[in-house]
Amino acid sequence: MQRDPRAYLWDTREAAAAILEFVGGKTFEDYTNDRLLRSAVERQFEIIGEALNQLCKIEPQWAERIPDVPQIIAFRNVLIHGYASVNDLTVWRTIDESLPTLYETVTGLLDDA
Repeated sequence: MQRDPRAYLWDTREAAAAILEFVGGKTFEDYTNDRLLRSAVERQFEIIGEALNQLCKIEPQWAERIPDVPQIIAFRNVLIHGYASVNDLTVWRTIDESLPTLYETVTGLLDDA
């Protein structure tokens, strides 16, 4: 049985919200010095990437409305398969520059669905 595509949007939104909560009030230095925080953030990005990967397969027209989906999925793949080369600054910049937009976009899609 195929999962409802809205569930993947919900997973994406909740993981994005979790990251924003985890890093709220934190600096990049806090992030780099806290292994637990880095692990938690990376795990939530993995969830986002996998949820959007699945969404692309079952509801591609929704996925097309989300900016940078191929890059998000590629980022997930780096976190999982290239874990030794994860750059903390890249993760931090992604949180700062891209995550709020992703959260808003997915929330809008959920509202429309």
